[in-house]
Amino acid sequence: MNATPAALPAAELLARAAARWPERTAVIAERRSITFRELDRAASRLAAALVNAKLGPGHTVGILSPNRIEYPIFHMGAARAGSLQAHFSIRATADDLAHVIGKVEAEAVFVDAALLPTLRAARVRAPALKTAIVMGTPPAPLMAGEIGWDQFHAGAGDSLPNVAVKPEDPFCITFTGGTTGVPKGVLATHAARSVIAQVLVEPFELTPRDIAVLGTPMFHLAGLGSWFVPAMTAGTTMVLLPRWEPAAFIAAIERERATMGFLVPTMVNGVLNDAGFSPARLASLRLLNYGGAPMPVALLERALDTLPQLRMLDHYGQSEGGALAYRPPDRARDKPASNGIPFSCTEVAFFDSDGRRLPDDARGPGAVGELCVKGPQNCVGYYRDPDQTKALFTSDGWLKTGDIGYRDEEGFLFLVDRARDMIVAGGENIYPAEIENALFQHPAVKECAVFGIPDAHWGEVPAAHVVLAEGQTVSPEALADFVAGKIARHKRPRLVKFVDALPKTAIGKIQKNLIRKPYWEGRARSI
Repeated sequence: MNATPAALPAAELLARAAARWPERTAVIAERRSITFRELDRAASRLAAALVNAKLGPGHTVGILSPNRIEYPIFHMGAARAGSLQAHFSIRATADDLAHVIGKVEAEAVFVDAALLPTLRAARVRAPALKTAIVMGTPPAPLMAGEIGWDQFHAGAGDSLPNVAVKPEDPFCITFTGGTTGVPKGVLATHAARSVIAQVLVEPFELTPRDIAVLGTPMFHLAGLGSWFVPAMTAGTTMVLLPRWEPAAFIAAIERERATMGFLVPTMVNGVLNDAGFSPARLASLRLLNYGGAPMPVALLERALDTLPQLRMLDHYGQSEGGALAYRPPDRARDKPASNGIPFSCTEVAFFDSDGRRLPDDARGPGAVGELCVKGPQNCVGYYRDPDQTKALFTSDGWLKTGDIGYRDEEGFLFLVDRARDMIVAGGENIYPAEIENALFQHPAVKECAVFGIPDAHWGEVPAAHVVLAEGQTVSPEALADFVAGKIARHKRPRLVKFVDALPKTAIGKIQKNLIRKPYWEGRARSI
């Protein structure tokens, strides 16, 4: 696909799929399934319910849920209603939720019943939130301001509501961290998500004959915008796993005779190491798309050798820029460390540390710079954060990815480091400043620096160098546990080392590159 496809309201992609493949199964989740026709009608019904509840254009609705059959109904229904939708991480604490709900002023949140207690704890600090729509059976009777999924739809037909949605309208917000450790909402338009979904169909080899298993959560852009919506656009059946378990992925492939899957590299490792794994159980699988973190070359080669029929497709992107590049499966052997070539709608350039654009013919490891991108898939910016949005773009409109790398002679991208200090652990972004802020709350901590160290399973994990306050003592384990009590547990530092001082620049900035260096000697840091 060479020409950039038409920008559309996002739900138009579903309408087109339903018209072409009405009786084909669109989604399977926990043994429940719906056809494209049924998904289209359910999305219209939810859109009507949202409009009836005065939650359409100009209003924000959120979702807090693992993968379940209602998730794509919400995504397309809110799109059709003209609502601005926000996707919240199921790993968020009540404090996290209160912050992000308040940031976007979500008036309603669709919540999985198992997560209702967390949402209830957040609601007391989120005055804009008026309604919780509960999916599934709640753990206790509903409280004031809570309503069940079926009850919310009462009186709503499955006809399209009278709402005019334009491609340039704001569509969805997904959250990422920032240098302060505070999550930022990445705002994208209908056009940005609908164009890239259409572009991805061909390079991702999606067809209406395929059945794909999604192992990653839909609240991440990779699982939602870079995999589910393109698959829906192509008429591909999508099998949603509610939670990640290698055995469940293997069973789903075997049970559904699935031909495709999307995982992050640690998940690939989990599948190959699962006690129930055998190549015969994955015999139907023809293509595995992975992203979210770098794939170790040894792991890639192991997967290719173990499953010789399997085509391995690497794709690279980020919340702000969406899907940006892919490595075709045919180049997995000869360019295993590459992040691939840009998608047809994406323009790329590299800029040096002074902000000057490198010549387009500058190639190879000697021409390293920060990758910047232009294209219809780019976000609008950070929601209600003009300063951070301004910093995200160059003066002439290039989006700064924060990734450092180069192009080789064929135009393949190689990303070698991050301009920022973000830690990528198993596809999850962890921001050191959030951990540092938690550490500083302990009276024994005078100074600290948090950074990533290599880990065989997760790619990298948080570590901390800490200078203790005079006369104070604490064990490394106690300090790590203290952090786990302040923020999400998966951000707990796996290593705490006490040091006499932290290296600093002349103006007092901590030099994390010098701290990290001994841990990464002889290996490339995850990006």
